[in-house]
Amino acid sequence: MNIIIPTGNSEANKTLSKVEVLNHLEGKVKLWMEDHINKRRLWLSSDFLPADEIMDEESEGIYKRLRERVKGLKDAVRVAVAVNLLTEEGLPHFHRVIAKHLGDDSFWSKWNNLWTAEEDRHGAILRDYVRDGRLFNFREIELMQFHYIESGFNPDWDKDPYQVFVYTTLQERATQFSHRNTGLMAGDDEPVLKGILSSIAADEAKHFTFYRNVFKEILALDPNRAMLSAVSIMPGIDMPGLSMPNFREMADIIRRVGIYTPWHYKSIVEEAIKFWNIELITGLNETASKAQEKILGIPNRLEKIAQFIEQKSKTKSFSFGFIYDRVLSFEV
Repeated sequence: MNIIIPTGNSEANKTLSKVEVLNHLEGKVKLWMEDHINKRRLWLSSDFLPADEIMDEESEGIYKRLRERVKGLKDAVRVAVAVNLLTEEGLPHFHRVIAKHLGDDSFWSKWNNLWTAEEDRHGAILRDYVRDGRLFNFREIELMQFHYIESGFNPDWDKDPYQVFVYTTLQERATQFSHRNTGLMAGDDEPVLKGILSSIAADEAKHFTFYRNVFKEILALDPNRAMLSAVSIMPGIDMPGLSMPNFREMADIIRRVGIYTPWHYKSIVEEAIKFWNIELITGLNETASKAQEKILGIPNRLEKIAQFIEQKSKTKSFSFGFIYDRVLSFEV
């Protein structure tokens, strides 16, 4: 494919030419969507938490038993569930970021709508669960959600269509790990939460597959600029909940209990480098070759960062209003 660069070298023109590459992939997007739908198991919140006007005694008893089990959940798990919930409730930010480059009448827009519908269930079911299970001081969670959405989400990478797909690839995998590992920590003592988080993680794995396929094709069509976009994102991504209240403190707890750590991010980057065949791409210009070399060195850098964070970690205590200011203390 010939990449047509519009007259001029403005950022707007560069973006337009990258959108042209994405438009060229629309036929593949259609096939990937069909494959995605064929493999999808469509589940809804009511499959886990029935809420009908008329329910039998067994269904009504679900909530009494749920609330008894929830009393045994560790506060670290509650913190992780809070982060997962609020992250998923940030969906409007991401629909906007993706939609701004892809137009309104294409298979890209159809994918964005399908992805949004699937992601919307994640926030819905987690909100239903924490409300029905009485996990939190619920108004505190609602305030956090409100301030998170109100604060907006305007990352630098949202202006570059290629960077959008690098970020979504890495972020979907990271979110999958976070949901899955939170469910595992909740354990068999709370099977409803474990089942919910397992189902969400399975969705995220499918979304990850879609986005990494997109960027692999971008690399094939426009390797020089794709390599520069990748090197801008891969050294480290800010998770989508960065602007939520107390995010860094909650993320520190999640790291300390092993739900999501810098080691997980290192493995995600290594997986992407391997799938995208970064090392095997040839014919790059000088700037892209330097970016390629830098990308290949990122895992070693991430390992050093992970080791440094572990070494500097100190005894620390945390408290949050949404769990009634109970103190969580961690030794080194």
